[in-house]
Amino acid sequence: MERTHFRDVPAVLREPVPVLAAYEAGVAAICAIAAQFDDNTWNGFTPCQEWRAFELAGHLRCVADDYHEYLDEAPVSRYARLMATGAHRDTLGRKLARQNAAELAALGDALPAEHISAFAISARAYAARLGPVWDLPHHQYRETVVTVGGMAGAACAEWHLHAWDLAVAVGTHYRPTDPAAVLAGWVAGMPHLPLAGATQGGKISRHSDPWHAVLAASGRLTPPGQAATAGWRTSSTVWPLRLRRRRKG
Repeated sequence: MERTHFRDVPAVLREPVPVLAAYEAGVAAICAIAAQFDDNTWNGFTPCQEWRAFELAGHLRCVADDYHEYLDEAPVSRYARLMATGAHRDTLGRKLARQNAAELAALGDALPAEHISAFAISARAYAARLGPVWDLPHHQYRETVVTVGGMAGAACAEWHLHAWDLAVAVGTHYRPTDPAAVLAGWVAGMPHLPLAGATQGGKISRHSDPWHAVLAASGRLTPPGQAATAGWRTSSTVWPLRLRRRRKG
């Protein structure tokens, strides 16, 4: 079994600068990869066969706005109340999936490029709000309090994961330039989804590559020695999402 000693992984989140640099890189990556799409590729499937690329563009817009709502109402937002139940991740996933699908269904019609543009504006505005409240509690899952900075780490990981989704959909390769920062964001912001094979605190992973560790934890890469989990994908605070398909005719 491969072991990588990710010692004190969340340490990079103690100050806003490192994680926000990785956060911005994730937003920029989504925009750059989205610019490679055309009408045909926007209608193609992402790595999760239930999602088309145009649906993922709309989802990105919705979830960036959700992060603002959660911050506005922290630590008693609807997301915080859900996490406070301490429910199993599958139960949480089903609830968030319904929420995400409803938000996408209510989203007004727009071209995918418009959704991506709106996502980038919203995501960058969110990052600009975080510095003064970085250390305040955002929500709690069981015994773990996630700070605003920790939630920024979760958002950072989500942007990079969706950049990867879009890259696969358009037939290109994606890897973040600072995968260790993305991993740190995951560990700090996703106590409900621990790293595959991790010890308490996320200090040991079966994957020697920090980016592979994030891909595995998100369900995008099968951990060594484990069977793939059919039908499980992550999104919107990294949980499964069933998105509506474009109507024909």
